[in-house]
Amino acid sequence: MPELSRRRALAAAAVVAGAPLAAATAARAADHHHDSPGSPAPFDEVYRGRRIQGRAATGSGHHHGGGYAVYVDGAELHVMRNADGTWISVVSHYDPVPDPRAAARAAVDELQGARLVPFPAD
Repeated sequence: MPELSRRRALAAAAVVAGAPLAAATAARAADHHHDSPGSPAPFDEVYRGRRIQGRAATGSGHHHGGGYAVYVDGAELHVMRNADGTWISVVSHYDPVPDPRAAARAAVDELQGARLVPFPAD
């Protein structure tokens, strides 16, 4: 058996000391996925005469927003969450907003009364 050197002793101590931190980090990562604790609150309101809704997504559809679906007058508005936490939609793609409600409102503003055509699911 090889002799215990200072380098091996320090490496072993680092592994032992880091094990609880690694376990806690892994547990936190397992608990946090796209559509969990950081998911936005659901909403259902009339904005400028249009009904906008947002809620956790289930089933099929376009849900790049971390498992969150947004609707304008019943038609799904394709939304996506950016890496920095902002949101964009297929209607206002180049104007990031802070949350899905703001994305729905921006889409209504951009549509200027036009009907939202559903984004085809492939």
